[in-house]
Amino acid sequence: MPKSPLPETQADVLNVIRTRTVLRNYAPETIDDALVDRMLECMLAAPTASNKQAWSFVVVRDPANVRLLRAFSPGIIGTPSFVVVACVDRRLTAGLTGEISRKIYETSKLCVAMAVENLLLSAHALGFGGCPVSSFREEVLRHLLGLPEALEPVLLVPVGRAAQPPTPSDRRDKNEVISYEVWGNRTAEPAA
Repeated sequence: MPKSPLPETQADVLNVIRTRTVLRNYAPETIDDALVDRMLECMLAAPTASNKQAWSFVVVRDPANVRLLRAFSPGIIGTPSFVVVACVDRRLTAGLTGEISRKIYETSKLCVAMAVENLLLSAHALGFGGCPVSSFREEVLRHLLGLPEALEPVLLVPVGRAAQPPTPSDRRDKNEVISYEVWGNRTAEPAA
């Protein structure tokens, strides 16, 4: 029988998903290139509508450049080991007009967000953490990174090792946010 591509212990995968939390205070250490590459590979394995992959990413690792990004990104609180600038690549959503174009663009932003979640989950699995950041000065960011007009930065993702253990945030109760079959039905009943 062929070996399953799934991890031997699925509980570990579920635990990584369930325990990932926001990290904003980073230890002053660099992350090995091989580990960064593993995280980036996981990021690019994210789902993408119609396999458009209408995204582009800039990885900023030089400490001086990370400090420059922080200066114009109030959402980056600590000093991470690196920052991934996640962008929608409009070159891959071009050619359509009107409502269809808007929907493809909006879907592309969601695909970028899913890639960012893969990055954050893989960082957590490797003992690191991060936080998606949407507060930044786009015009300065464009200049600092030499972004072409077709790339629209959506999120910055600082990543590093925790300076101190992160505190998980409170989550809304499952019974408050999940309905079954119709809105407001809080009881899951087996299908007949």
